[in-house]
Amino acid sequence: MLSTSDLMIILRVAVAAVLGMVVGVERMAVGAPIRARTLALVTMTTTMLMAVADEAYGLDSSRVVQGLVTGMGFLGAGIILHSSAGEVRGLTTAATLWAMGAIGIVIGSGRVLLGVLLTGLIYAFIALSDSALVARALQWGAERKSKSGGGDGPPSS
Repeated sequence: MLSTSDLMIILRVAVAAVLGMVVGVERMAVGAPIRARTLALVTMTTTMLMAVADEAYGLDSSRVVQGLVTGMGFLGAGIILHSSAGEVRGLTTAATLWAMGAIGIVIGSGRVLLGVLLTGLIYAFIALSDSALVARALQWGAERKSKSGGGDGPPSS
């Protein structure tokens, strides 16, 4: 029979899964080399391990956090690719994986609302940074910088 504590852990893991899927779907939509289920598994696993460690060991759970952060770094390193031309790809995806693992730690430690709000912030940042609006602003800045004079106006539409 499951205890109330077990049910709370299952609820936290379910919330983490949904949050991982939401961010993962956005990454899939832009063609990132990671899928929603990967981010969901990372958030679920870190939530589960953190929640059980927090319940079983209390203050000693800091060792679990250290291990989880190291493991997420290892997974993220596997996503980053270097081409022979010196191009680096996958940094945002690796950082997203690491961030979602941290969300799992936050939720696993019992701060579910904080985890949801931080996921919203992460999602907004990723979605905004991939938007055409930001791309236009960066292009305008580069054009302005390349011109020797003038160019102080807003970007044209």
